[in-house]
Amino acid sequence: MTEVPVLAAPDPAQATGPRRGRGSRVLAVLLVATIAVGAYLWVTTVRWQRSSADWQEKAHEYAEEVASLRMQLEGASTELQAARDQLSTATARITDLANEKAQLGDENVVSQQYIDYQTQVSAAAATVASALGQCVSGQEQLVGYLKDADQYEAADLRRYERQVNALCADAENANESLQQELQP
Repeated sequence: MTEVPVLAAPDPAQATGPRRGRGSRVLAVLLVATIAVGAYLWVTTVRWQRSSADWQEKAHEYAEEVASLRMQLEGASTELQAARDQLSTATARITDLANEKAQLGDENVVSQQYIDYQTQVSAAAATVASALGQCVSGQEQLVGYLKDADQYEAADLRRYERQVNALCADAENANESLQQELQP
């Protein structure tokens, strides 16, 4: 008979050795990958928090600027109405004064005086009316600019507002001078 070689059974310690090593490596790789993903997510979260804070700060700044521009718009609207009222008052006063002067004494002398005076008053009134009209126009334009304030630079709006205010101040001074001249 021939002998059949007997094969030895595999050693359980040898069979599980490489498999345990492979499992440990896989777990180590998964652990490192998990830590890397966690770190990436943490860094991304911090960046988003900073970006969110920056945007929130900008939003507050824009809200304050809008509130300021609204106050300017209200002020300009009030000034515009005041200028319109002054123009109406000046026009009515000029008409009243012209009517009063027309009813004065001697026809011949008074007529010539009236013509001279009326010419002066008319020229002065035309100048005042023109100045007040320019003031009203400037303020209407300013109100239009302030309604669309986001299309203009804030510094340009303030500069134009100062120019309109100076124009209106000159018109008011001219109106006051005319009113004093027309006092009986």
